[in-house]
Amino acid sequence: MSYNNKRSAIFLPILLTLAIVVGMFINSLFQGNSKGESTIFQLPKAGSKLEVVLDMVESDYVDTVSSADLVEQAIPALLKDLDPHTVYIPAKDLQRVNEDLKGNFGGIGVQFIRYQDTVAIVRVIPGGPSELAGIKAGDRMVTVNDTSIVGKDLKDNDIIGRLKGPKGTPVKVGVYRRSSNETLEMELLRGSIPVPSVDVAYMINNEVGYIKVSRFAATTYFEFSEGLERLESEGVKKLIVDLRGNTGGYLSEATNMINEFLSENKMMVYTEGKSQPRTDYKSNGSGRFQDLPVIVLIDEVSASASEIFAGAIQDNDRGKIVGRRSFGKGLVQEQRRLPDGSALRLTVARYYTPTGRCIQKPYNNGKEEYYNDLNLRFIHGEFEKKDSIHFNDSLKFTTPGGNTVYGGGGIMPDVFIPVDTSGYSNYFRDLRRKGIIYQYAFSFVDKYREQMQGLKTHKDVLNFVKDKAIVKNLVAYADKKGVKPDSKGLRQSRKVIETQLKAYIARDLIDDIGFYPIIRELDKTLIEAETHF
Repeated sequence: MSYNNKRSAIFLPILLTLAIVVGMFINSLFQGNSKGESTIFQLPKAGSKLEVVLDMVESDYVDTVSSADLVEQAIPALLKDLDPHTVYIPAKDLQRVNEDLKGNFGGIGVQFIRYQDTVAIVRVIPGGPSELAGIKAGDRMVTVNDTSIVGKDLKDNDIIGRLKGPKGTPVKVGVYRRSSNETLEMELLRGSIPVPSVDVAYMINNEVGYIKVSRFAATTYFEFSEGLERLESEGVKKLIVDLRGNTGGYLSEATNMINEFLSENKMMVYTEGKSQPRTDYKSNGSGRFQDLPVIVLIDEVSASASEIFAGAIQDNDRGKIVGRRSFGKGLVQEQRRLPDGSALRLTVARYYTPTGRCIQKPYNNGKEEYYNDLNLRFIHGEFEKKDSIHFNDSLKFTTPGGNTVYGGGGIMPDVFIPVDTSGYSNYFRDLRRKGIIYQYAFSFVDKYREQMQGLKTHKDVLNFVKDKAIVKNLVAYADKKGVKPDSKGLRQSRKVIETQLKAYIARDLIDDIGFYPIIRELDKTLIEAETHF
């Protein structure tokens, strides 16, 4: 074989392979779409790159895919590197997410507990559909829309989902009443059920009033005003506003509340963003409690609108802040509806307290580290010692009264109170983890319901239970539930266990107005705050 023939024999397979590959590539250029147009060299005349990619996938991808599903997955990915509070809310979740802030929802008006594989009614909302139908506390709900809910592995949210619905829509329930040993079938029309955001307003003593605000919803200022008026009628001379555990809500509700305590033209908060010009929120002088001494309680969970309230009181030297450093959320979101019923909560500005400090904690190291911040604070000892908290001097501000305050990561209280873990034992933790204390409280009320019907105050409840050996009976109840007796743990935690048990019994019977005055005995932050007026 000649050299040329040998070279042909070697290179011919390679040339054939290259020809096939090039042919495949050229063929791909001219296959185009159904109209014979090239899909590689021709770009759409309008639309974003994301729209182009979605269109290509939907029309030409090898398998059938849902472009709607792709969009649902793409939007969170698009937002993931923005701040932690810019979030996408799918249409299916929007109603549930908004309910706490709306101040009401469509339902039948009951509170329940999963008790011994049944749905036991703890409380019936006054004026709601269930009360009008004759449902009573202690009744067991056995069916919803002809489907049994007894003994099933249903979560609370599953049951709530069956009972909730648009106002005016019907729902059938079957209720077993032990006192008459009968099951009552009834059809209810769902009503507008209030979701209170002010848990309680009561007088601690002859001078000090206490208001617990759990969130800033659409009805919070109205509820807060009602509470203040009630305390005023009872002779309040000093006020404690408890915002511990309050993660925020509507800015307008916070500023309306702040306005009650400030004289005219005092800065409450201001906001500013790239496309949002500075907006000042100042008091108008119409507040009815401008001279009432105020203390605000906060903790590491207090955020957003809670921090606006606390910051305005602190920066105007209007009252003392007591507790632990707040969360550190200084960003303002607007909720914008999208065409399919979903929504985008978009951060549009930062808010600043009256002295000009932004209390937003850093988020440049990612969302995971941002939300892990509270764990790091705990590990570093911040919940136990004030000295473990350090602020940058560049973030120092001064109030009109000469007090030093800091920005850059939450509101630092004027009076620091460490977290209280006294009385905690492994035995108590096991009881709490399994919900034993709350379950036994319900069983106690269930047993003595008829005898306790006339009790109206927490003092009435305390007087009733004092000779009932509730702790001894709780220990026996817990033993049957798998938490073995622990005499050492019980001695260490007896006060905590007994006080919580009494408070839960009072709550089941007469709501939060019974719970808070009793649980106060364990609340060292509240007790300490009363001494700082």
